[in-house]
Amino acid sequence: MTNKLTWFGHAALGLETGGCQLLIDPFFSGNPAAATTADKIAADFILVTHGHGDHVGDAVAIAKRTGALVISNFEIATWFEKQGCKTHAQHLGGGYKHPFGYLKLTLALHGSGLPDGSYGGNPAGFLLTTNDAKKIYLAGDTGLFGDMKLIGEEGLDLAVIPIGDNYTMGPDDALRAVKLLTPRHVIPIHFGTWDLIAQDPNAWASRVQKETSAQAHVLKPGDSFAF
Repeated sequence: MTNKLTWFGHAALGLETGGCQLLIDPFFSGNPAAATTADKIAADFILVTHGHGDHVGDAVAIAKRTGALVISNFEIATWFEKQGCKTHAQHLGGGYKHPFGYLKLTLALHGSGLPDGSYGGNPAGFLLTTNDAKKIYLAGDTGLFGDMKLIGEEGLDLAVIPIGDNYTMGPDDALRAVKLLTPRHVIPIHFGTWDLIAQDPNAWASRVQKETSAQAHVLKPGDSFAF
């Protein structure tokens, strides 16, 4: 079984696995790096790491158009339910067997206020064990934290981590994160959308290749990685 991850720009991701289309943090409208538009996106499930507008993005409109199930923490799921979306609420450390695999919410060091000012609970990352036993860590917006070592002990096939700095880990801390996570493959995101988070992903990938055993893959918005 092949799993395919697509980076749409910023932190918006698509993941095809187990015959399901997952969409993560679908920020398209107002995203200068977006590789497509919200009306062209298919989704069976939408995963939202936290409540900031550049991650909630177009999730409400896409969920209503496609009928996708929105998965997030309890507070964000409750907010989406009030917007008329189907939801499944989880929380940090809790996992659930969905049709696409076993999904657990992990710690993330960030904020989570929703676009209308509502309380968004705790930010999260996602640790997914696919139906073909692949382990995928989607870090979300986060700073470096030592318990990434525990996540790495799961045996990660792929880690997707931010490198933009200012709001999240920058290149130095993201490199340290790779050393803690020890994934087979790593993809950088959440950089270059605006000047404030401009980075050189190829220079970072070169450091990853030299200093760790991980294979770094730099995608352009719209590019995919199959594994």
